[in-house]
Amino acid sequence: MPAESFHDLAPTILRQRLVVEGYPGFVITDEHIKEYLSKLSVVTDMITLIEPVTHRSDLYGWAGWIHWETSGAHFYSWERPVQFFSVDIYTCKAFDPDEAVAFTEEFFRATTIVAKPC
Repeated sequence: MPAESFHDLAPTILRQRLVVEGYPGFVITDEHIKEYLSKLSVVTDMITLIEPVTHRSDLYGWAGWIHWETSGAHFYSWERPVQFFSVDIYTCKAFDPDEAVAFTEEFFRATTIVAKPC
């Protein structure tokens, strides 16, 4: 389906999404992911419903998720073919994307970072 055919089916419900990707300055572990997602909750002013959950794939690396009262965030970390991370923040409450990107860049000491609101 072409993107131009997309239209907002629920204009009275706020939805905000931000994808942040980058190259970390260190090897990311499950503890890093848990700490990051917990602190991201504070940066975005979200209420945490459950503590971050992580899982490791032997093929790709770590993944994590946190559930907020107003949706949540997913985190993915590749170890190969390159050290790389991708964060998908989806909320039904407004947050400052610039603050989320700056926090992510600093937390992971990212050598390169990009972000895209969706």
